[in-house]
Amino acid sequence: MNELKPQPPNAAPSHTRVVRRLVLLAVAMFGFGFAMWPLYSVFCDLTGFGGRGVQVAESGEGLQASDRQVKIRFDATVNSGLPWLFQPMEKAATVTLGEMSETLYLAMNPTDQAIVGRAIFNVTPPEASLYFVKTECFCFTEQVLQANESREMPVYYFIQPDLPDHIKEITLSYTFFRDENPSAEALADHGESGPVEIIGDR
Repeated sequence: MNELKPQPPNAAPSHTRVVRRLVLLAVAMFGFGFAMWPLYSVFCDLTGFGGRGVQVAESGEGLQASDRQVKIRFDATVNSGLPWLFQPMEKAATVTLGEMSETLYLAMNPTDQAIVGRAIFNVTPPEASLYFVKTECFCFTEQVLQANESREMPVYYFIQPDLPDHIKEITLSYTFFRDENPSAEALADHGESGPVEIIGDR
């Protein structure tokens, strides 16, 4: 008959230590996840990632044009939840630093309902967004397109003359999303021309 061997005296404390470490790990992971968004926001502000560094100015008065030029590429996408067509009117342009420039995007609503959309933008490389200044942009406000309406949407901007020399090319991209909670102002601007399709309030 085999005799039961006594458990070592430190067996129970070992399990306790494992549980304690797991609890501490879970708490640390929760705290890290909670801090992720503030840290990400600070990172974007410092690096310009996600277009956070792009500045807004009322005008380009007082600008001093540089003799340096840079190539700007224009990109456009539409979120799958928005049945619009959206594209840049030009694929690329060469602009002079410190000089006001303009580009146009074209948005089309091929449906039989008026829809409210909102655009977000991004500038790459992220460092370039720190020198990218907009004076007017359709991304500042909600956009209502009537059924089967097409609209040209301008962007007025300039690149600051002190753009680092190693940046030779910049991409300005926009993505349009369906605005599920349009403001009262957007609906008022829509007027009496027909119903607005809003999926967020259904």
